[in-house]
Amino acid sequence: MENIVRQWQTAFLQTLQQHENAAPLKDAALNEQLGDWTKELTSVVVKSCEAIELQATAIGHNLQLLPISQFEYLSLDVMAFSDGAKQWRYPVAVFELENSKDNNRIAYSLWKVLCVRADLKVVFCYRRSSDEGSALVRFLRDDVIHAMELENRLKLEGQTIVIVGSRDDSGTFPYGFFKWWTVDINTGTFQLN
Repeated sequence: MENIVRQWQTAFLQTLQQHENAAPLKDAALNEQLGDWTKELTSVVVKSCEAIELQATAIGHNLQLLPISQFEYLSLDVMAFSDGAKQWRYPVAVFELENSKDNNRIAYSLWKVLCVRADLKVVFCYRRSSDEGSALVRFLRDDVIHAMELENRLKLEGQTIVIVGSRDDSGTFPYGFFKWWTVDINTGTFQLN
């Protein structure tokens, strides 16, 4: 599992550094055009999955891997699968790209990925400043992670990451733009990576 997390994170950052991916995403973020931000980020996430040989499906990226072909499965924004002969396989990674400013919508996205069996579970969201992002992560810890009993939290599979984009370090985009918060299931906290 740790290997897939590290591979995807590296692929995501490499994909994000390419000008054709970085420029439209940066413009959408700086102008707070969050619908465009989601569209551009979806493309980057799908490309980063493909870079590590996962097959991804999302709106605008149809996948014909499963017997039922559609853009989204289980109402998740992006779902990625490894190669294999089995048709109804579990996803390797799931992603929610939440562009809402409502903390409860983001909490719902986190809760949703936590309910799925996958090695990597990621929620992307956006806040104007990194201070707002830190406050959001505390809210997610208190309202979602701490809502689980310890015994249930310890049963969670895979690694869960909340990635908060903010305008604070936009001058060095993509460096510093995204803050990566990993759920520590033992302590029920988020660790900033």
